[in-house]
Amino acid sequence: MKTKRAYRYRFYPTPAQEVLLAQTFGCVRSAYNTILAWRTQAYESEQKRIDYKEASAQLTVLKKDPARSYLNEVSCVPLQQCLRHQQQAFTNFFEKRAGYPAMKSKKYRQSAEFTASAFTYRDGQLFLAKCKEPLAIRWTKGRETLPSMPSTVTVSRDTAGRYFVSLLCEVETPPLPVSPRTTGIDLGLKALFVTSEGEQIDNPRHTAKYAARLAKAQRALSRKQRGSKNRAKARHKVARLHAKIADTRRDDLHKLSHRLIHENQVVCVESLAVKNMIRYRSQSKAIADTGWGELVRQLEYKAAWTGRQLVKIDRWFPSSKRCSCCGHTLASLPLRVRDWTCPACGSHHDRDLNAAINIKAAGLAVLALGENVRGIGQVPLS
Repeated sequence: MKTKRAYRYRFYPTPAQEVLLAQTFGCVRSAYNTILAWRTQAYESEQKRIDYKEASAQLTVLKKDPARSYLNEVSCVPLQQCLRHQQQAFTNFFEKRAGYPAMKSKKYRQSAEFTASAFTYRDGQLFLAKCKEPLAIRWTKGRETLPSMPSTVTVSRDTAGRYFVSLLCEVETPPLPVSPRTTGIDLGLKALFVTSEGEQIDNPRHTAKYAARLAKAQRALSRKQRGSKNRAKARHKVARLHAKIADTRRDDLHKLSHRLIHENQVVCVESLAVKNMIRYRSQSKAIADTGWGELVRQLEYKAAWTGRQLVKIDRWFPSSKRCSCCGHTLASLPLRVRDWTCPACGSHHDRDLNAAINIKAAGLAVLALGENVRGIGQVPLS
C-alpha cells in the first residue's frame, strides 16, 4: 500500500538563507493576514464568500501595489500555498469542523510551503527557490537520501529559533504480519495508561521535571522591559525550555505508540474530549502535560500505515463503573475511589485495570458487530 509520509529534519541555514527565509515568512504572513482581512470585510459587509480563485486574483493586485513590492522579492509559490491553506481553513469553518481562521503572528511558529516548481532535490541535496546553496540538513543516520522525490517541502522556524524542513514523499508501506494480540488501554493521570493485560505505564510528568527552571526563566522574563533586547533573549530562553518539554513528550509518545501498534492487531481506546476536559482548572495543566490527544493521533495514523486497527469507543461508555466480570454497573464512582468491590458478584477491581478490560471488550464487540448504542458506541476504523 502506498502512503504519503512526511520526513522532518533539522537544518542550519547560512546567513544569506536566514535572511531569505525571514523575508519569505514575513511575506507569507503579510499575504495571509491581508487576504483574510479582505475576505472578512467582504463577508461582513456584503455576505459574500470569497473562493480561492478570487483570493489569488487579489494577491496579484497586492503584488502590483508599490507599497507591497516586497512580495515580489520572494518565491510566489509559498504565497499561493498559504492561500490554499486559508481556503481549507474556511471550508473547515463553514462545515463546523473548526473555528474562524485567525491572523498569523510573528511571535509564534513560522512556516512556508514549497511545491515541486519551487525546489530542486538531487543527490541528497535540497535547493529552494531563489537560494543558490543547498540547505545544510542534518539527515538521520542511514537515511541520507529520501525514498522518493518529495512532492512538497515545508520549511519552518519554531519559537526557539530552530529551523526544520518537512519533505512529503510517497512510499510503499507493506502491512505488518497479523498478530493474535489485542489490547484495550485506559488513559489516566497517575498512570499515562493501563492496558487490559495489567501493564501500567507511569506518567512521566515532563513539565514537572522542568518546573523550577521554567519558573525561574519566566520570572526573569517578566522583569525585562518590553521591546528590549534583553527581553527578547529571556523570551528565547523560555521558548527553548518549552521546546525541550514538548520534544521529550513527543519522543516518549512515539515510542509507546510504536510498541502498541507493533505488538497488537487491535488497539481499543476511549474517544476522550480532551479540549473540554482541559477547561477544569484544577487538572488542566496535568491533562495537557499527558498528551492524550497526541497519543491517540499517533496510534491512528500508525495503525493505518501498518494494517492494524484502532477502535474508539463512545466517551460515555461506563468503563470504570461496570464490573468486567458480571456486567453490573454502579450508579456512581467518584474519581477519588481507586478500588471497588462489585455488589453483585463480589469481585474486587482496580479502577484503571477494570476500565481497560471493559474498553477492550466493548471495542472488540463493536468491531465484530458494528453496533451503535450508547453503552458501546459506534467506532470509526482507521
